[in-house]
Amino acid sequence: MAYQDPQDQFPRTRAYDYPGQQPPSQPQQYVGGTGQWEQAPRTPMVSAPAVNPVLFVGGVLMTGVVVGLAVGLVAWILEKATANIDAVHLGDSIVLNYVITGFVIAIFAAAFWYVLQLITPAPGSFFAWIGALLLIAAVVAPMLIDTGDLATAACRSLLHLVIGVPILGLIPMVGSQSKRR
Repeated sequence: MAYQDPQDQFPRTRAYDYPGQQPPSQPQQYVGGTGQWEQAPRTPMVSAPAVNPVLFVGGVLMTGVVVGLAVGLVAWILEKATANIDAVHLGDSIVLNYVITGFVIAIFAAAFWYVLQLITPAPGSFFAWIGALLLIAAVVAPMLIDTGDLATAACRSLLHLVIGVPILGLIPMVGSQSKRR
């Protein structure tokens, strides 16, 4: 009879010495006193994504800054280009409103990306599909709501597109690049 080490998960016995036979797939633990091996309790499979929080938050904030600056620049250009056109009514302080909106939407999109990492089997695909569908709805909605003022609706649709495209591109990249290595 050979000595069995209690720390050895897969003791060498005749049961494992047959060609093609593998040790058990479940982790086992040694039960002292009985001399027997039993299956260890299973640990839960769901865990938080291995994301470095400092890098992720920094990347999300910079994504918000990029989105805010991009939509602010386009809103400023549209405001200046349509200042003398009576058919376009974008409103007062449109640049500031869209900068803040773009920044906040980027933060919410990052939080949504993180939640999808926790609860779905294919978070990247779900984020891309849901984000694309929301972007399409945001671009089409002004055209359907402002039917009498097509020029203003087109400007608002363009601004919504400028908010959505960087978010769809940057948030998944920031998340994947901030994963712990």
